[in-house]
Amino acid sequence: MRPQSLSKNAAADQLPRHCLPYPTRIFFRVQPRPPMTIPQAFALAVQHHQAGRLGDAEQLYRQILAAQPNHADALHHLGVVVHQTGHHALAIEWIQQAIALAPGNSAAHANLGGAYRSVGRIAEAMACYRRAIQLNPQYALAYYNLGNVFREQGQFHEAIATYRQALQCNPNHADTHNNLGMALAELDELEGAVVAYRQAIRLKPDYAEAQSNLGVALKVLCRFDEAVTAYQQALALKPELAEVHNNLGNALKDRGQLDEAIAAYRRALLFKPDFSGVHSNLIYTLPLHPHEDNSTILEEQKRWNRQIGDPLKQSIRPHHNHPDPERRLKIGYVSPDFHFHAAAFFLVPLLSAHDHQQYEIICYATDRRADAVTERLRKSADTWRDVHALSDAQLAECIRNDGIDLLVDLAMHTTDNSLPTFARKPAPVQISWLAYAGSTGVEAIDYRLTDSQIDPPGFDEDGLGGKPMRLPESWCCYEPIAAFPIVNALPARQIGEVTFGSLNQFCKLNDALLRSWAHLLKAVPRSRLLIVCPEGQARERTLAVFTALGIAPDRLEFVGLCSWPDYVALFGRIDIALDSFPCNGMTTTCHALNMGVPVVTRSGLTAVSRAGSSLLHTIGLTGWITRSEEDYIRVAAQWAGDLEALAELRAALRQRMQASPLMDPPRFARNMEAAYRAMWRRWCAKGGRRVT
Repeated sequence: MRPQSLSKNAAADQLPRHCLPYPTRIFFRVQPRPPMTIPQAFALAVQHHQAGRLGDAEQLYRQILAAQPNHADALHHLGVVVHQTGHHALAIEWIQQAIALAPGNSAAHANLGGAYRSVGRIAEAMACYRRAIQLNPQYALAYYNLGNVFREQGQFHEAIATYRQALQCNPNHADTHNNLGMALAELDELEGAVVAYRQAIRLKPDYAEAQSNLGVALKVLCRFDEAVTAYQQALALKPELAEVHNNLGNALKDRGQLDEAIAAYRRALLFKPDFSGVHSNLIYTLPLHPHEDNSTILEEQKRWNRQIGDPLKQSIRPHHNHPDPERRLKIGYVSPDFHFHAAAFFLVPLLSAHDHQQYEIICYATDRRADAVTERLRKSADTWRDVHALSDAQLAECIRNDGIDLLVDLAMHTTDNSLPTFARKPAPVQISWLAYAGSTGVEAIDYRLTDSQIDPPGFDEDGLGGKPMRLPESWCCYEPIAAFPIVNALPARQIGEVTFGSLNQFCKLNDALLRSWAHLLKAVPRSRLLIVCPEGQARERTLAVFTALGIAPDRLEFVGLCSWPDYVALFGRIDIALDSFPCNGMTTTCHALNMGVPVVTRSGLTAVSRAGSSLLHTIGLTGWITRSEEDYIRVAAQWAGDLEALAELRAALRQRMQASPLMDPPRFARNMEAAYRAMWRRWCAKGGRRVT
């Protein structure tokens, strides 16, 4: 039986004969093109498909099926084409027909899995990949895609095992090595992730995404110089990647290069103006810089609202919360940091002391990380929602459906914040608090919690990001939720010299501050300085600042990433802690005070430069609050010269903290609840409309 064929040109068999007008000339016949067989047509369609000419491939596949409807390979490949063009439901239909005709085709099962995955039918996708592997145990790509599904579902152990099976089948697949690294990084197996990323890059030297991922892992390991190099290599390959410019900015910031970090964030925004995370990183970084003022910060906050907030205003809908000023209220807390994190030292005391008869507490955990602290926080909430898999829009809808009355943002412009959710105004009253002293600038946020030290009366009453709601004592309450050793004797009496120290993040230690500390060491000859400083270029630059001012290197001690027990033990070696400026410490200051180490702080013109003043004022150490560089150096040097008074203060400081409002959770919770009630009453008094 002759094979069925398809004509490449349907009219070719009927082409007319042509002749010249002179009878003595030879007649010419145009021969018709020979018709293609179906195998020839399928081979040509596959060529088009592989070359990316999807329209031509689809046309041929359809012509084949018009002639031979049960052509399993054409059905399969047509399903792949329509899947690639976004018609996933149709792809499922075509590939299912192909499998019904050829159930042993492992590639068809794998591609059906891809179509199911695209429409969110995850269980069916996984079943398809597993069937493909069952039919072909060496099917590396099916293992790879199954691993991707595991990773997307947060099943990282399973993803890692599956990627490794894929690599046993094909060890030279760069994408598998890259995605293995991503899964390892999610489990904090960062050294393994680095190895996987480097292998991906070895196999594919122009793999910009793997270079960027390598940079992320190296940054988390505090190997900032290597991270910067990885990001720069990624950008050399793909300079338009806004995410990599952002990541480079983060590494430069952590290396203390604030000018370069700010420039990197601005480059990222040139490529992706609506990149909310970059805007946040820029807004967070500007107050760290000693030469950036409130006007620059305010302008960037306005820019965030124009680019991110304004387009989301169409999502704002009226709220139907019952405007009873005295009823039990639903308070929602949104955070990516409901685990062992700096914020937890302030969240645990508040959540544990809430009055649940008057307030229903709902926590929205936007990060999947969980530990013993998470469980402690979970037990303090009436309702706990793990919402890490939700988009900002989905989270906003969840909050609205829960009927939240007052919604509190705990991350502000820090990493993994949910400010685009707040911009959608899912709750009638919205508040920012805790991540740092100051404002988000987000117009949809009505209030920011503060106190009279951070925001003196009359300060920024009409600024962006909410009216200041001043708590009567401190704007936060601290609880030492981790293990702290006992307060030891004054180190200076044992070693014969005073140790100044700063365990604040290095990004807060700008060159102007380092020079102030160098002047302090000059003023106190028998003294030394212990600071957190990353290895590599950051230490070299820091050392250069001090040596240029005549400070010998042996008077400096640098420490890097370390475990909690080692970190907290460092306070036992410090006599006087030096607060950072213009961005003061908060959690670090509380840790120091709890370890008996007094902190000299400097108050400035921005809210973040007055956080230290708030903490010290709350425990009655107002004499340690300064307002100029000269005063800062003078106070530190004066106390360094009176070891007896310093030893007495050290011995009593922990008890002093415990007796203050800074460590009185019930007292603080009542202050917070009174503030919430006042905000709610005002909303009710406005007839249930947004406060303006």
